[in-house]
Amino acid sequence: MSNVLTEITRLSEKDCFHIAERHKTEFTYPLHRHKEYELNFIEHGAGVRRIVGDSVEEIGEYDLVLIGAEDLEHVWEQGSCKSKDIREITIQFSAGLFDGSLLSKNQFVSIKRMLSRADHGLAFPMSAIMKVYSILDTLANEQRSFAQLLKFMYILYELSVAEEARVLASSSFAHTSRSTESRRILKVKQYINDHYAEPINLTDLSALVGMSSVAFSRFFRARTGRTLSDYIIDIRLGYAARMLVDSSKNVSEICYECGFNNLSNFNRAFKTKRGYTPRDFRAMFKKNKVMV
Repeated sequence: MSNVLTEITRLSEKDCFHIAERHKTEFTYPLHRHKEYELNFIEHGAGVRRIVGDSVEEIGEYDLVLIGAEDLEHVWEQGSCKSKDIREITIQFSAGLFDGSLLSKNQFVSIKRMLSRADHGLAFPMSAIMKVYSILDTLANEQRSFAQLLKFMYILYELSVAEEARVLASSSFAHTSRSTESRRILKVKQYINDHYAEPINLTDLSALVGMSSVAFSRFFRARTGRTLSDYIIDIRLGYAARMLVDSSKNVSEICYECGFNNLSNFNRAFKTKRGYTPRDFRAMFKKNKVMV
């Protein structure tokens, strides 16, 4: 990841956050990362391509995303957007804004949970965007610094209780766990992360947690909302995406090193899940990187 731009933000040690509002006709900033949290809002951006980790999506007219992990590369690029007045509001703040004791208070439980999920990038639904739009719309022009802070905190709270906020990057790409779960689920997920390159079967995983195969399959789906096979494929694809970005190994090598035993199946699964072939995915990241 040494050739991903590390942004030095304009956040001052004396400020709680830094906000910048811009109007532009195109996106030119390269793929980058930074240690600060970032809440990024795009208006009139239909067709813009958003890359967060191994998540690549074309956004609609409005987009609001929270980035939390220091090593999570991200970028917004022009894509098919034809708008002549793209509005972007970026708010950056450090983890130090909420010390440990503050996040442990009952009033901050939902914000704490949201910040944890933001390690993978968190995209908010239109319903949440509309709830905070009127405040976000005028936040940069608020002259009273304390009032500006209160409004920002209100935005974070409203977003933290929003339903259907989507995690973007896969956990295997971001190299971080996704949430607090039951010990059985965590044990299985850890096993999959440790053995993703090897054959993994339902019988072994069921035995690992002392359950029958049928009971475990139902248990896993009930707790995660996904089938076991779909989860394993996503983990393997996450590691494959990371290798495509960070290594010079060819697609065939990556396919087999990530647990796939058929190159055609690998290419098909990658295109289905990521929207691009492995080669196109690698080329897109290479285009957006800057040597530093």
